[in-house]
Amino acid sequence: MTINADPQELAKFGELAHRWWDPQGEFRPLHQINPLRLDWIDGLAKLKGRRVVDIGCGGGILAESMAARGASVLGIDLSVKPLRVAQLHAMEAGVENLDYREVAAEALAAEAPAGFDVVTCMEMLEHVPTPASVVQACAALVKPGGWVFFSTINRNAKAFAFAIVGAEHLLKMLPKGTHEYARFIRPSELAGWAREAGLVVDQLKGMEYNPLTQRYWLSADTSVNYLVACRRPS
Repeated sequence: MTINADPQELAKFGELAHRWWDPQGEFRPLHQINPLRLDWIDGLAKLKGRRVVDIGCGGGILAESMAARGASVLGIDLSVKPLRVAQLHAMEAGVENLDYREVAAEALAAEAPAGFDVVTCMEMLEHVPTPASVVQACAALVKPGGWVFFSTINRNAKAFAFAIVGAEHLLKMLPKGTHEYARFIRPSELAGWAREAGLVVDQLKGMEYNPLTQRYWLSADTSVNYLVACRRPS
């Protein structure tokens, strides 16, 4: 089976792995948005006691925080160095009910269909060659009645200006080359893939940022960063 991953993308995040848990480093935006998306996910899916898989977990920022909310979490990724960082951080922090595995979403879906109450796939779809395949795997992994959460970046002129020119070049919030405009995904495209996979789109939220106050908030504006909550019908 061909693995749905871009070796250059894996290498890029691997090189920065040791910086993952530095809240002032290259992954600072992830640290800043994490409480926002964690509360949003928890508010809808009620994480405590749930079995959760975090697809493309990277260094484990979201996975670890979901485990701290009482979920039993499996974080998966294909970039080995961030996974090692995630494992080490969880061990040092003494986080229980948290495991990590190097496995593709599609392979896990074949191995454990309908195995999870909640599936999260955040800031990952824009980094893989075939995002629709990941959406399909997420739908296969969730139990009937369960939740699937995605977050990604819209594809339009404003998103290019904000996410690439602004974030990578002007404000230097992210390393140059973090994102590739052609891989950005319109909400209509993501919703279409979700429906094709048998999911029902429940909520669509935008995430906005003020560079002066360095504050993020959820809104109805999905023109740049956005989040999608889906249900698998019971």
